[in-house]
Amino acid sequence: MSSTTQKGGLRRIVAASVIGNALEWYDFFLYGTAAALVFGPLFFPAGTDPVVGTLGAFAGFAVGFVARPLGGIVFGHIGDRHGRKLALVITLSLMGFATFLMGLLPTFEQAGYLAPISLVILRIVQGIASGGEWGGGVLMLSENAPSSRTGFYSSWSQLGVTGGFLLSAGAFYLVQLLPDDDFMSWGWRIPFVASIVIFGVGLYIRRSLPESRDFQQDVEAKAAAKHLPAMQVLREHPKAVLQAMGLRLAENGGAYIFLSFAMAYAKFTGLATQTVLIGVMIAMTLEAFMILFWGWLSDVIGRRTVYAIGSVGLVVFAFPFFWLFDTHDTLLVYLALILGLPLSHAAMIGTQPALMGELFPTHVRYTGLAMGHEIASIFAGGFAPLIATALFAHFQSAWPVSVMLALFGLVTTVTLLTIRQAPYRTGTP
Repeated sequence: MSSTTQKGGLRRIVAASVIGNALEWYDFFLYGTAAALVFGPLFFPAGTDPVVGTLGAFAGFAVGFVARPLGGIVFGHIGDRHGRKLALVITLSLMGFATFLMGLLPTFEQAGYLAPISLVILRIVQGIASGGEWGGGVLMLSENAPSSRTGFYSSWSQLGVTGGFLLSAGAFYLVQLLPDDDFMSWGWRIPFVASIVIFGVGLYIRRSLPESRDFQQDVEAKAAAKHLPAMQVLREHPKAVLQAMGLRLAENGGAYIFLSFAMAYAKFTGLATQTVLIGVMIAMTLEAFMILFWGWLSDVIGRRTVYAIGSVGLVVFAFPFFWLFDTHDTLLVYLALILGLPLSHAAMIGTQPALMGELFPTHVRYTGLAMGHEIASIFAGGFAPLIATALFAHFQSAWPVSVMLALFGLVTTVTLLTIRQAPYRTGTP
């Protein structure tokens, strides 16, 4: 196959992966935005304190993350034994179905406790789907890319995450332009119900993807595998799983504090929600470009160095982030989000796919990635907004949340020191 043909095929894989990931993560992030803005008053008993209602909504948010390791194990098995592509088609189907149904749920006023119970069940389905999504989306790129440019090409997979959040934030921004009564009664449902169209487009794109080249070439290892991939990973690569979890802590915990909790914090302190949504969209747009830059830079100066820029940056920005929010100055709020996302978070998330992928061999890579990535997401992403909201409710101040952010950054920085050299290369020569 000629070099030009290979590049053309890789560009098609990149485009399909980014679009497919963005559509799936749009579905997943809708819950986080809705939890901060509407789920508290709509799905919990009338008269509940707003902070307590938001705590309940974020508890459902956390439940989705608890389900993610299960999805990682199930779809890691499918992806390592039967192919990355099949796993990705199934995860998208589950995610689209659950999100569409969320838009049709009755509220607490209409169905009592059946409403929050149904919401949590659908969130669990979302969690299972997202737990299997990330590893497959990453590997479709990193395992097809030239080994000398794995960092750059695999960073494109993270644009799907960024694009998904931008789509969800943009959708909620538009429906919030409706009168408040309309928004709370039916307007919030539109982004969820619209996911049925997105599901159809995403499924078409996913089915057109070719299989990962590394997976196709690793026939002997797959044939020799006699144990479940999850058991192989735990028996042969436990240190790598712990390292992946440590890498994930600062990236995931920081992201959900900067995104989901920041919107709730703004609401509690009287800062206009739309100001924060616009700031998030600006920061996430910049982050899309910075993710690719950091991924490219990781090929030049090394994965650990770039990742450390992000983790140390999280420690440095932990307190200034909320100080800038407390000014209620629009430009300073935007600055806070830019410091937190394009600079700190992007350095980690842009480098993460290549760095984590190189910790595991091909025949268990999907499972190893999914386990490390998703187990850590329980503590970092799932419980971070919940813990942050509880800390704020108790102390009526953001400083404990800043301490939590700094600890996340420190743990990840120490983890980087334990990674001497990536034992397994990804991509093609």
